[in-house]
Amino acid sequence: MHAQTPQQQPSQVIGACPHDCPDTCSFITTVEEGRAVRVQGNPAHAHTGGVLCAKVSKYAERSHHPERLLTPLKRSGPKGSGCFTPVSWDEALSDIAARLAAIARKNPQAILPYSYAGTMGLVQGESMDRRFFHQLGASLLDRTICSSAGSTALSLTYGGKFGMHVQHFAESRLILIWGSNSIGSNLHFWRHAQEAKRQGAKLICIDPRKSETADKCHVHLQLLPGTDAALALGLMHELIVHDWLDHDYLQHYTLGWEQLRARALEWPPERAAGVCGLEAAQIRALAHDYAHMQPAAIRLNYGVQRTRGGGNAVRAIACLPALTGAWRHRAGGLLLSCSSHVPAQRAHLQMPELLGQRRPRTINMSTIGDALLHAGNAHGPEPFGPRIEAVVVYNSNPVAVAPESAKVVQGFAREDLFTVVMEHFMTDTADLADYVLPATTQLEHWDIHGSYGHTDVLLNRPAIAPQGQARSNARIFRDLAAHMAAHNGAFAATHFQTPDEQLCREAMDASRVDFELLLSQGHASLDLPEAPFAQGEFATPSGRCEFASSVLAAQGQDPLPDYLPNYETGASDARYPLAMISPPARNFLNSSFVNVQSLRNIEGRPLIELHPEDAAERGVSEGDLVRVFNQRGSYECAATLNGRARKGVVNGLGIWWRKMGHNGTNVNELTHQQLTDMGNGPSFYDCAVQVEALVA
Repeated sequence: MHAQTPQQQPSQVIGACPHDCPDTCSFITTVEEGRAVRVQGNPAHAHTGGVLCAKVSKYAERSHHPERLLTPLKRSGPKGSGCFTPVSWDEALSDIAARLAAIARKNPQAILPYSYAGTMGLVQGESMDRRFFHQLGASLLDRTICSSAGSTALSLTYGGKFGMHVQHFAESRLILIWGSNSIGSNLHFWRHAQEAKRQGAKLICIDPRKSETADKCHVHLQLLPGTDAALALGLMHELIVHDWLDHDYLQHYTLGWEQLRARALEWPPERAAGVCGLEAAQIRALAHDYAHMQPAAIRLNYGVQRTRGGGNAVRAIACLPALTGAWRHRAGGLLLSCSSHVPAQRAHLQMPELLGQRRPRTINMSTIGDALLHAGNAHGPEPFGPRIEAVVVYNSNPVAVAPESAKVVQGFAREDLFTVVMEHFMTDTADLADYVLPATTQLEHWDIHGSYGHTDVLLNRPAIAPQGQARSNARIFRDLAAHMAAHNGAFAATHFQTPDEQLCREAMDASRVDFELLLSQGHASLDLPEAPFAQGEFATPSGRCEFASSVLAAQGQDPLPDYLPNYETGASDARYPLAMISPPARNFLNSSFVNVQSLRNIEGRPLIELHPEDAAERGVSEGDLVRVFNQRGSYECAATLNGRARKGVVNGLGIWWRKMGHNGTNVNELTHQQLTDMGNGPSFYDCAVQVEALVA
């Protein structure tokens, strides 16, 4: 008889949530017999407090999903046919390297990386991949799809992405939750808001949708999409005419006050209310509360900036705390992002010096549909350069998430486009690839994370071995560089061989982040002032909160925030009388988690929310199948009359994979590729549609 092998005891490994969320939680993975059996919030991390959202608590289900990609695949039929053949890593990487090298010999700018925040990790998101493409001389990617308008606006006003410490919201007396469904997308902030509420604070939600968060606030201002700047200017008007101002703060710590004052006085509540679709009394009441319920705090989120005037809206809102001196209190001010605090050594990780004297063009990821369909040129008023011949996609699913997706599909379906996708699952984009390479999930690799919603740094250790033949993103690019060395000797350099754990060690400024502390407890807090702008000290060129931006003025642009109407409204084209926004479904995160059955069961099916009066005018009842359409395409889904849509506005909940849609599309069939006023971001929430009932 053979001796029985003793069973391994369960182990627990500390990691970090990789997803595009301000909470950046620390989690603990329980492993039994080499399998992750549970993922739970880390109680030793104060911000996480032992709590995870419903999505990430299902992470073990995602990592061990029966449809997980476990071997490299090569397309063996027409694009989009779903015909793929398993191949070895060596065969895949050899062929990919040869194909990329051949294109690069003609013009490396014909090659484009396409990635975003499928992981927010510094190593698996933006390290070895950047070194690879910099050495190649490929086109650069402007990563704009989520936050570029708001980030640019915040930097113009404050000098960077800085804000309140999230935990201090618990001490605020008034909290404006502006453009954020915090219960679904910022759960750990919501805990602090609830604590403030228990202590007597007033919570006010400002959102075109009557979200789950709005349900729990004292007041909901359901303004029209894209009118946030008008509301902010109306609030400023009331603060000025009633002299609810901190004149000392304005004198010593702001720039352009007299100019902003003149502009705000053009926006009495009646004018602002007319633009926003609110009552003037609502604006007056909000201004009174904001001035008198100190400390007052604003939790601003990125939904505000997804319209034509989104950057101006963020700038206008970001000015408000300086008018009342709210920044003097640690529980006053504003938080949109605090990621500029993170001492990441991005240049060291990415090595832009590998470009040498080359200056490749930059392609905006939000206009990838037009870019892939461009025939290419090198001359003319706006030279595009060579036609894109190869795309390497990782940490993103552009066919599902990029705007005007009919064009994106058409572009990726080009038979002459060589596409490589690194993925966990066969997404809409993977379906159109030439090669699909299996990537590790967060439970299977090293990574290190900052946050844009709190001020801790987190380390992610691998809890389980890579499933199947999966490899981390950084390893894939290391291995691809080794195969490229046969075509270009520069890829044999040692900086293409740095292992993942070493990259984690090199990712942060060691004088500010103790890596040994990260190894022992998984997280470390940054040493920062409790009230960042109590004495001014903004990171702008003037050192002040710039109402009038010196940067914009130097560029010959309007230095002050202003209201810009949407590209498309319900009144701009009689054929499409409804404004549409596309906020995330509560149980998905962009297009991640859509294929996790337990979460999809909760969501049910693709939905739009309609106001009952708009539904009645179109003969639509609860649960009916409808066609939502405009000049760009149509999207079929079910309608719900759940009371969350205001009249004249449709809420198209996203982002479902196209292949799971009723007619093989999703809500981005309807969105356009026009860009925001600053930051060149997408205008997802600036969209006009019509809705009609479909006969069953």
